[in-house]
Order: sequence, then structure tokens, then C-alpha cells
Amino acid sequence: MSFHPVPDYHMHTPRCNHAVGSVQEYADAAIRTGLKEIGMSDHSPMPNDYDKAWRMDRSEMSGYLSEVECVREACKGQLDVRIGLEADFHPGTEHYVEEMIASYPWDYVIGSVHYIGDWGFDNPDTIDIWKEWNVEDAYCAYFDLVTRSAESRMFDIIGHPDLIKKFGHRPPENSLRILDAEERMLQAVLASGAALEISSAGLRKPVGEIYPHERIVKRAAALGIPFAFGSDAHSPAEVGHGMDTCLSMLSACGVQEIASFKARKRSMQKIDRV
Repeated sequence: MSFHPVPDYHMHTPRCNHAVGSVQEYADAAIRTGLKEIGMSDHSPMPNDYDKAWRMDRSEMSGYLSEVECVREACKGQLDVRIGLEADFHPGTEHYVEEMIASYPWDYVIGSVHYIGDWGFDNPDTIDIWKEWNVEDAYCAYFDLVTRSAESRMFDIIGHPDLIKKFGHRPPENSLRILDAEERMLQAVLASGAALEISSAGLRKPVGEIYPHERIVKRAAALGIPFAFGSDAHSPAEVGHGMDTCLSMLSACGVQEIASFKARKRSMQKIDRV
């Protein structure tokens, strides 16, 4: 790597039904990669069977917490393990999510948008629904929801901020509607005090690029919005994936620090070249 490793705060467990590997295996992979700090952040339970096939059931929460707590203890002195959650923002579920967040002393909570209405836009099983949407409209609807997620003040990190591009659907270049929607999102993130996730997951998806787009990274950096790194690992082999690429983009945009969290308090670590 060209940079010293930074915390990787976005990784999952098999409880979400689309990941593999024990928490200990993720921790072991992080140690082998040279990371000093990671955070588990599996997909949270949601009410009314919302997206049930792609997230843990509420009955699995205690097992998730126990497993991460045990690994945190086992790795003391080698690796700092933070306990987080990836919670969805979906209008109408805010009370449930607030109650769930209040039920445990998390180190951080990632807020993500995976649905526009009842459409899971990033789900390969529903990709055909893209044919029914104007791409510009879909992007604007998505960014409006991310804006609202920041305005809710429920989250410490805003996850993969332009996930809408996952399958490579692109709006008209230099669309003023999209630029305005991005700006409203970033202003909401800035006002909320949350960090913006820079995620390498997009490098492994059809779009083939970092979340968010460099244009968004540059504007966020100019506004002074802090960044947190996440690989969105769904297997131990993906821990820390693309970190160097993400840190190179941040550095090129003038970002000199990365966010670290403990007990929902943010501190900043310097981004250092090796």
C-alpha cells in the first residue's frame, strides 16, 4: 500500500443472508492486511418484513452483538474492533430505527438508502425495474432520500452516497438537476455533522468506480465534510479492499484526515503515506 491503513468500518456477517465468514475471520483478515482498527456493521433489522431476505432478523441481534463483543476481547492488543450497524433510511420506519439504535451502545451507525419506495434499486433481482424509470428521475429521488437520511440526524456515517449508480446507469452528463440534488445532499450532511463514507465497494460492481464520484468527493472536501472508509466487505477476502485507491482519491482532493469512531464520538486520524 502507498498509505498506512485506516479503519475499515463497513463489513457484514452471514446474518444478512448475502455474506460469508465469521467475525473472527474478518478480524484475522484485517490483521493479516495490516489494519489496526475495523468495525462490523451488519444490515440492521427493519420493521414489517421490509427487505427481510437481505438483513438480519431482530431475533439475531443478540447473537450478532455477542459474537462481535467476543472477537473484540480476543483481539485486544492486536486489533481494535468497533461495534456498528448499517441501518436503512426508509420513510415511515424512522421510529423503529431510532428505538433500535437506542437499544445498544454502538460505536457508530451507518445510514444507507437501498430503496426508492418499494423498489430495491441496487438489487440484481429487480434490475429490470430500471427500464421503467427515467435515470435522471431515479438519481434525484435517491439523492432526496439520502438528504433526508442526513436530516434525520440518526446516523454517524452516510453510507455509499451514490449507490444509485451501482449497475452503471448514468444520467445526462452535467445535469443541473443532479448537481443540485448532490449539493442539497452534501449541505444536509454538513449540517448533520455526519461523516461521508468513501467506499471501495463500487470497484467490485458493474459501475467499476468508488462511491461516491470524485466530483462529490471534491465538493465534500471543499465543504469540510469528514470521510470514513468502508470496504463493504461481504467476505473476509474483501476486508480493506480498495483502501489505497480510496485514500489516493481523498489525498488528491486535499483530504488529510479520516474519521474514527468510538461510543458514537468521532475523532480524526491523519492519512499518512508509507
